[in-house]
Amino acid sequence: MTAGALLAGLILLTLLVGFSASRQGVRPAINCAFKPQEDPGEVPILVTVRPIKGEVMPELRPEDFVVMEDGRRQAILSAKQGSEVPLSLAVLVQDDVVSRAGNEIEGTRRLIKSLPASSRVMTGYITAASLQVTQPFTPDLCRAAASMRIPHSSAAAAPSNPYVELLEAFQWFDSLPRGRSVILLVSDGLDLSQGLRAASPWLSISLERAITEAQRRQVAVFAFYAPSVGLTSVSQLAASYGQGSLNRLACETGGEAFFYGTDFVTFDPSFREFRELLDRQWLITYRSDNPDKGMHRIEVTTNLRDVQLRHQVGYTTR
Repeated sequence: MTAGALLAGLILLTLLVGFSASRQGVRPAINCAFKPQEDPGEVPILVTVRPIKGEVMPELRPEDFVVMEDGRRQAILSAKQGSEVPLSLAVLVQDDVVSRAGNEIEGTRRLIKSLPASSRVMTGYITAASLQVTQPFTPDLCRAAASMRIPHSSAAAAPSNPYVELLEAFQWFDSLPRGRSVILLVSDGLDLSQGLRAASPWLSISLERAITEAQRRQVAVFAFYAPSVGLTSVSQLAASYGQGSLNRLACETGGEAFFYGTDFVTFDPSFREFRELLDRQWLITYRSDNPDKGMHRIEVTTNLRDVQLRHQVGYTTR
């Protein structure tokens, strides 16, 4: 075979493979412009600082932090304020939340546009079939804001389990640098995949998996409760299970859960508080001295008494 014929054959083969992939609905590749760190010994922990008394924020310095893993003090490699570290934020909305939540679309867009210019934002909807990504991670905040739409607020769009699609959302962070990774989740938090009896925050297997994967990827979840058009609108027990699940998800991943009763009015005060918390974050990177596989517990403390530190409670190595 001549060189020309061989080259033509390779080109034809490439075209056929590409055509076959497009016919099979292969998912578009995630933006790989940003690569994760490869050093498994370095552990980045996102810490959100809250003042305990009033709104006066005490001044913190890098040397004020202490990190313990499994009860042993670890060597801190760096401690950077949030303003020094680009933010990667995924805004996810459960598609069957009540229609009143759709009134918050403009507030959500304003929140996205208010983020630091170095931020990257992804938007998506947790719906009946799968995670619907309306905008992959982009530094164009206006474009990300414009991709937000009003939820369908229909039982036909209801996922039986929001945490399965949350697991899918975590994968979009894999091509980004480990660090200041956050999910803003609007959901009723209820996992009905195994029925209401198994929807308790301590019985949901999918919730447990979501927490484990968020910790492994160092993604903090900030959850905003809104009832769905389904069970959480009519059942106090369902609403309690949903809120309890969101609260556990947020607490164990270093985020925070926002809800006021079991009904829904507005996200405005919650979004303002969330925006302030983003400005009070630190990214602390330490080198773990623990070679063992399994769950490792983390505790970050400071010698200042007037602050509360929120961070993920640990992580699992495989």
